Amino acid sequence: MARRIQQLFDLSGKTALVTGGSRGLGLQLAHALGEAGAKIVVTSRKATELEAAVAELRGAGIDARWIAADCAVETEIERLAAETLERVGDLDILVNNAGASWGAPAEDHPIAAWDKVMNLNVRGYFLLSQHIAKNSMIGRRSGAIINVASIAGLGGNPLAMKTIAYNTSKGAVINFTRALAAEWGHYGIRVNALAPGFFRTKLANGLIDQLGEDQMTANVPLGRLGDNEDLKGAAVLLASDAGKHITGQFLAVDGGVSVVTAG
Repeated sequence: MARRIQQLFDLSGKTALVTGGSRGLGLQLAHALGEAGAKIVVTSRKATELEAAVAELRGAGIDARWIAADCAVETEIERLAAETLERVGDLDILVNNAGASWGAPAEDHPIAAWDKVMNLNVRGYFLLSQHIAKNSMIGRRSGAIINVASIAGLGGNPLAMKTIAYNTSKGAVINFTRALAAEWGHYGIRVNALAPGFFRTKLANGLIDQLGEDQMTANVPLGRLGDNEDLKGAAVLLASDAGKHITGQFLAVDGGVSVVTAG
């Protein structure tokens, strides 16, 4: 007998790790999965921010804990994966969200900054996915990985936005998602990506303040920036059995910007 829709979206009994989960989109994603019933582990570099995030999550009735780690450093990723599995057991859901950006004209972009963005936004996603899959998901032939990309990975930017490393990294995340989904599908692991548009986050706030919210939303069909609940439904869809036949896809959550750009 087919399950009811409420059962398909239910994450009770599941465990999720959310990188970059102490604030912004990562914290929103942690709330979404936790509100759907999952036990949550959040990670980022700063313990004080993680403590505040976990207090907020627990205040919302979510079973949450934190582990501080730098997802741009291979040894830290290894430690994060091992400590997470030791503390909470097998992982059902991995959300690769930790990210960095750098603003500079392409002709003058520092190579060290390029490497910093790529190490966190691409290499870190791969290494953590590899560790979690090999030590938890592959053996159980089950798991959901959600990579946070961006509509910046779909093309270029207006001239004022000189973020070539970020755009390149997010384009890589989208195809990494496709390739990993194709390779790991036979293990029962689904891999999908979310591609947010402009949300009020630490990465975007400077640009929004520089250009003004009116200009930032001028080409958005829905006429607004993303808010603190706009990623929730999409995340739970991709993490839960409601999306059990979806893999290798990216979902733009951008108020329609990518549709206008594509047209």
